[in-house]
Amino acid sequence: MYVLRMKIKWAIFIVCLLVSLVVGYGLMRDSRSAVSVDAFIAGHWQRPIAAQGAVPEGFTPREGSLAPADCGSCHPRQWEDWQNSLHSRTVGAGLMWQLHLMNQQQANRCLDCHAPLAEQKALLAMRFAWPGAPSAPVPAYVPDDLDTQGLICAACHVRKHQHFGPPPRGKPAAAPLPHGGFTAHEAFSDSRFCAACHQFPEDGPRVNGKLQEDTYAQWLASPAAAAGRQCQDCHMPDRRHLWRGIHDPEMVRGSVDVDLALTTVDGRTRVTALLSNRDVGHLFPTYMVPKVVMTLRAERKDGEVKTLAQSVIGWQVNVDLNREIADNRIAPGDSHRLEAWLDDEVESVVLDVDVIPREHYERMFEQMLEQADSLPEAALDQLKTAYAEARATRYRLLSHRRPVVVQTGIAN
Repeated sequence: MYVLRMKIKWAIFIVCLLVSLVVGYGLMRDSRSAVSVDAFIAGHWQRPIAAQGAVPEGFTPREGSLAPADCGSCHPRQWEDWQNSLHSRTVGAGLMWQLHLMNQQQANRCLDCHAPLAEQKALLAMRFAWPGAPSAPVPAYVPDDLDTQGLICAACHVRKHQHFGPPPRGKPAAAPLPHGGFTAHEAFSDSRFCAACHQFPEDGPRVNGKLQEDTYAQWLASPAAAAGRQCQDCHMPDRRHLWRGIHDPEMVRGSVDVDLALTTVDGRTRVTALLSNRDVGHLFPTYMVPKVVMTLRAERKDGEVKTLAQSVIGWQVNVDLNREIADNRIAPGDSHRLEAWLDDEVESVVLDVDVIPREHYERMFEQMLEQADSLPEAALDQLKTAYAEARATRYRLLSHRRPVVVQTGIAN
């Protein structure tokens, strides 16, 4: 009996020890998780991103290719999404006309995010005859137009021909996998991954003390971050590669609220419009380029339509990026208010909310078009295209109309 009791005690001790080791290991992994994400991102987003080098032996031409279309042969949904995203257009006319006026060092500061691969920068150096442009033939794994394809699949997922991505969902695919499979890492589902391009460092360019790109820091201070919602949860739902934002009316409508109220104060009718940042995980809009315009109009009984009040919401900065004009961006949970007084002839009021996704660029392009005679012909042609493309992104987010049926009370 004594021997049996001792065996039982030892068995219990061993079980407890194993449980402690398992729990301890799990806690160790959890405690190291944040460090491992930071370490992964620091290595993954080195600037410049090194050239891929020789294609590993045994890779087919498609497996070693950097062309997004070749990635799409196995990842059709992601490729289709990417083609419709802004990431596929980061090297468009809006950037190309400026590259005509930049030296290589200036250009590379833009290309670090717009076309970050060494192969893309090499092709652009050849295109613009910059110093140090490669004289050797382009490797077979590099398409001739890779430099103009923007933020391609490989920019996030390929380093030295090794492939990386988020941990698989569900049952892992059976081996053997193309290109030797991939390395999974949780960093791909972490906001810090996006910060590589969507957050300037502390010594980055500022206007009135504010970093020109500060979206990640805005998110850190938001209720979304406190709730554990990452950038990818909103901008890549279900791992879709669309990255929708201010350019997408449906996404914006789902993230803001509007209210149009009429009250009587001392015998006069006041209309109050509110635009609220209900579910945007950062300031709305986040940085200097987009603007949102609220306009209150009165429809009079005689058919006349009169503008009562208007407000431009955003971070307004001059074209030279050295002076802040205004900053009334809406913080998460806050609202922007627009008010006006009505007379007795007003039949209804209308609130229009319009979005100008590239407002800052429009002003910059207009200023440069005034200097058209001093621009190279190739730059001027691309500038005109960029201006037309920027104007075409404008859209009406919503329009609310309310008859003037006054409820007596005193507004807050």
